[in-house]
Amino acid sequence: MSTPLPPSWRYCGHDADPATDPVGCLGIHVPGHTKCLAHLTDTDRTTYLTGLTPGADIDHRGTFFTPDLLQILLHALTDPTTSNPHLGTALFNGAQFSRDARFTDTYFSGTAEFKETQFLGEAHFQRTHFSGNAWFQETQVSGDAWFEMAQFSGTVSFVRANFSSNAQFHDVHVSGDAEFPGVKFSGNAGFGDMQVFGYTLFDQAKFSGDALFDRTKFSGNASFRSANFSGNAWFDAVLISGDALYAGARFEGASALGPLVCANQVELSRVVFVLPVTLEIAAKKLVCERTRWESTATVRVRYAEVDLSQAVLTAPTAVTVHPAPFAHRTNLVPETPLTSRDSREPRPPDRVRILSVQGVDAAHLVLTDTDLTTCLFSGAFHLDQIRLEGRTTFAGPPTGQRWRGIRPIRYTRRRTLAEEHHWRTHTLGPDAGWHRPADAAARSPDAVDVAALYRQLRKTFEDGKNEPGAADFYYGECEMRRHDPTGTTKGERRLLWGYWLLSGYGLRASRAFTWLLAAMSLTVLLLMGVGLPTHDPDPATTGTLHGSKINLSTSTPDPALHGGWQQRLTWARAEKATRVAVNSVVFRSSGQNLTTAGTYIEMTSRLLEPTLLALGVLAIRGRIKR
Repeated sequence: MSTPLPPSWRYCGHDADPATDPVGCLGIHVPGHTKCLAHLTDTDRTTYLTGLTPGADIDHRGTFFTPDLLQILLHALTDPTTSNPHLGTALFNGAQFSRDARFTDTYFSGTAEFKETQFLGEAHFQRTHFSGNAWFQETQVSGDAWFEMAQFSGTVSFVRANFSSNAQFHDVHVSGDAEFPGVKFSGNAGFGDMQVFGYTLFDQAKFSGDALFDRTKFSGNASFRSANFSGNAWFDAVLISGDALYAGARFEGASALGPLVCANQVELSRVVFVLPVTLEIAAKKLVCERTRWESTATVRVRYAEVDLSQAVLTAPTAVTVHPAPFAHRTNLVPETPLTSRDSREPRPPDRVRILSVQGVDAAHLVLTDTDLTTCLFSGAFHLDQIRLEGRTTFAGPPTGQRWRGIRPIRYTRRRTLAEEHHWRTHTLGPDAGWHRPADAAARSPDAVDVAALYRQLRKTFEDGKNEPGAADFYYGECEMRRHDPTGTTKGERRLLWGYWLLSGYGLRASRAFTWLLAAMSLTVLLLMGVGLPTHDPDPATTGTLHGSKINLSTSTPDPALHGGWQQRLTWARAEKATRVAVNSVVFRSSGQNLTTAGTYIEMTSRLLEPTLLALGVLAIRGRIKR
């Protein structure tokens, strides 16, 4: 067993033994004496206590207190007007309380220090009022710790404290900061209805039992970084006006987190959820980078922008928009941290935006009613198996007419990926109307990469029987292939260009029917000009006489054109030409006499125009098929 080091103050040294305990009692000298309060003679102790007045400063560092000794000390400091003990600056650093220590209803008007103090029994601080800072660093409490309805007007610090049994902080009011980093809670820990107006730290805290934070209010940041929750953890109806920081925390027994309302960011990066869990969070932003769900999870969100980059999903995980305010028991959880006048205007509560699923195994991911206008999909695995349910929203191309040099550009409406926007911004410039990446220094994806994303997500829509969505993503895939000089050959790009020009890759019915109407109009004009004869030729009969026999033969001359353009451009010829063109659309021969040029015109129209008709019908089918 190591020998304790002498303290920095002048200590009592009672019962010191050079062989076994060279230091002895660590209690500080009572002013005017050479012994601590515990080892003063009865006469000297009485004299000292008689001289104390309410609000006096006391220093009993290292002193060993029995319940009786503590009681007579607090009795000497009791304010007769309130009947409660009143202490000024109180120093109990390194003190020991042999059994229960009762500071109930005590008023500390100065600094209260309990650093490295040992409570061998229970510690009672119910309704205690600390006007100054309260320091409990490395304090050890063997029994239950009771701080219910305590008030801390300054900072309260329990850095690396150890609670061997239950710790109750219900209805505690902290005007300053509340520090609990590295604290060990071996029993249950209750912080229900706690209010902290500064920042709150529970970094690296260990909760071996249940942790209760119901209806707590944090006006500043609340940090639980690297905390370990071995039991259940209740954060129901928690209101946080700053950030909620859980980075690196581990929830081993929690089946729910929230409902929690946070004015700014909820950080769940590198958090581990072991059991099936339900998260209910209303916040400006929810960061789940490298978050690990080892079982099924349901994440219900309001307002927030959600970042799922590199999240590890080992079981089905659903991220869904919660349409109404969350409820705790029978009451709605107020959303004042998000909707108060002091906070910036939040997003609509039902417009939850997913920022990224990069690096996620999307086979287990379900997104419902989410906004994917800025979502980054590049780097996700099994993207073709992601499920997009409900009213999923994607970005669209720039609206209105734009100019590229002297050419007018007008984009048709369709669903687009953020990666295409970033690629086009990189290719066409930031003034082209496409969305810019949030990180200007980030690598712009290649066209071949964007095409692969469209191809995988198209399968997702096809598996979900959403043909219009699949059609938009097929359009995007073809667009990227058409603009890809590395993965697509020049001939294939030209073919795609023609496919796009004629029918928008078989997905734009208006374009195909416009070309069909133009082709039919051109066919009619050509037939009127050079395809239809001016008049149908009459059959001619010729014969020869050989003795008493006569041989006769009838032939029809080739149709020919006669006369000028005034004879060709007539309503009658227009009607005939239209009949020929319409019949050509459905592969039918009109039976009309045509000139040689007209025959070739009809052959060409019977090849081209049915193709345009088929492309238009295909485009309509792609928009209405389910």
